[in-house]
Amino acid sequence: MNAGMEKVKGKIKELTGKITGHERLEAEGKTDQVKAKIREKATNVRHRAEGIRDSLKHDRS
Repeated sequence: MNAGMEKVKGKIKELTGKITGHERLEAEGKTDQVKAKIREKATNVRHRAEGIRDSLKHDRS
């Protein structure tokens, strides 16, 4: 599942928990959203690092 879908899933859990008064479900939803943001940031860092690596390879050629 991609980070965007994980954020949506987390938001749904959070809102469901709020509506039903289920604090644990609400907390799980918030946690899922944070995990998705971290995953998204890590993916961005990886892509940037790959871009730098590729540009360095190109410069050496």
